[in-house]
Amino acid sequence: MTYQGYMIDLDGTMYRGKERIPEAKAFVERLQAKHIPFLFLTNNTTKAPADVCWNLAHNHDIEAAPSQVYTPALATASWIQQDNGGDCRGKSVYVIGELGLKQAMLDVGLRFNEVDPDYVVVGLDYDVTYHKFELATLAIQRGAKFIGTNADTNLPNERGHVPGAGSVIALVERSTQQQAFYIGKPERIIMDQALRKMGMAADQVVMVGDNYNTDIKAGINAGIDTLLVYTGISTRAQVATQPIQPTHQVASLADWEV
Repeated sequence: MTYQGYMIDLDGTMYRGKERIPEAKAFVERLQAKHIPFLFLTNNTTKAPADVCWNLAHNHDIEAAPSQVYTPALATASWIQQDNGGDCRGKSVYVIGELGLKQAMLDVGLRFNEVDPDYVVVGLDYDVTYHKFELATLAIQRGAKFIGTNADTNLPNERGHVPGAGSVIALVERSTQQQAFYIGKPERIIMDQALRKMGMAADQVVMVGDNYNTDIKAGINAGIDTLLVYTGISTRAQVATQPIQPTHQVASLADWEV
């Protein structure tokens, strides 16, 4: 099957934390050699696109431009912008998350507010504290819109499968007795925005990832073909039990012809 564009996950697909996945570099270089557009579509909101590219280049020898990276931080900022008719001036947000998420909020004109924000956005935060959870919970109880960047319970890295954003968001869901409005994979919101960014239609691209519950379901929810690679979270035994199978499955990206 020939695709005109690729959406590619990062954690578990291009690398595992600091550990390289050797086939990933060659896969990206095959796309570049054929001038096939691609967009790194990650659920990780901790880094800005330029920092994601720095990590790819310096730790994994994979070259990409910031414009080729799309995250739930950018998708959340875009959604809030749209929710306000394209103008976020006068609106405020409380964020549990790292710099990549906070910067995306500032870039669309939102101001930070710990007491009575219009939105509470919760993502992965490596230094999350009870106090942060407390502020988020109280703000949501006061009426703030509760947004979760993505529901990933775990992230694959060199140490194993560590807690992801979904694990952080779950605590706020429990304390507020409200479910977050999710933006990232497997939700369709981020997929539709990624298609707009690429200037392509759903039937022109394929979603490549290692996690059935995020990457593959995201493709299914958006009507996009999927390629599951077994280098990260999901196993063949787990995927075999799913009612909807990935369009394609490979043990390694070395097995895929672009």
